[in-house]
This record gives sequence, C-alpha cells and structure tokens, in this order.
Amino acid sequence: MQDQATTAENRPANINHSDLMSRPAAAAYLGIAVDTLATWACTKRYNLPMVKIGRVVKYRRADLDDFIAARTVSAEVV
Repeated sequence: MQDQATTAENRPANINHSDLMSRPAAAAYLGIAVDTLATWACTKRYNLPMVKIGRVVKYRRADLDDFIAARTVSAEVV
C-alpha cells in the first residue's frame, strides 16, 4: 500500500485541485444551464474534456478557457 507522500509524488504536476470545478460551477463559468452542460457531455456534442472521479464530474478551468477561446469570433468590419 502506498502512503500519501508517494501518491502525491505520482500526481501530475499540471493538475491543481483548485483548478477543478464542479459541473454547476463550470456551467456558471460558461453562462449556461447545468443541464445543458450535462447534455453536451452525454451526447458528446462538444469535445469539452472532463475529469471523472467515480460519479463526480469536474472540469479544469484551463479547458473551459480553451473552449471559450475556440468559439470566440471576431467582429467583421462591414
């Protein structure tokens, strides 16, 4: 059995638990309904990465920011 120190050493360096958001928090961050985010995950409508821990779903803030950036359109000059 591993102790906590060993487990912490094996954790990827780029994951900070404060960067993980619950589905309601992620939906609020995107300005959409929680059910919409759940539907997107179920139907795979968008390739929005999520972290599953058992039945708990979390989203990385960086992935949400990338999702927003990919859907940002610039205003065209008319």
